[in-house]
Amino acid sequence: MSLRVTIEGQGSVEIAKECVKKVIYKTDIPLDSNARTKDVGSTLEITGKILTAVDGDPFDSTRQMGLWSMVPAEDSNCYRKVTVEIIQAGIVERKYYFPNAFVVNYNEDFGDSDGVGTFSLVIKQKKDKLAGITIEGGYPA
Repeated sequence: MSLRVTIEGQGSVEIAKECVKKVIYKTDIPLDSNARTKDVGSTLEITGKILTAVDGDPFDSTRQMGLWSMVPAEDSNCYRKVTVEIIQAGIVERKYYFPNAFVVNYNEDFGDSDGVGTFSLVIKQKKDKLAGITIEGGYPA
């Protein structure tokens, strides 16, 4: 299985597929609701490994997520287009597209025992743009 994450905006980047290890899609519905509510949100949680750039390659795709997480809300660049593709045996099982995503939480964790860092990126779609989300799948990659 391959997980492909592309973040488009100022300084567009594709997170190396060797880095991304897990993707969770959630539809957020308030827990205190007794019926379907208009206050719905959508979240993507992306986790993986931070790999060291090798062969003289100075570019670290995971570093770009950390930089995006620090863009202030007043800057329109805090909203970006995010596409996540889950590919199994040459078939796109799922393709999530968030056209106005923003970072809710970003963490990096390093330890001295494994020699590899990990990251966790949580993004949400802007609430007034929920209709722009697409979920596709079932076609050749």
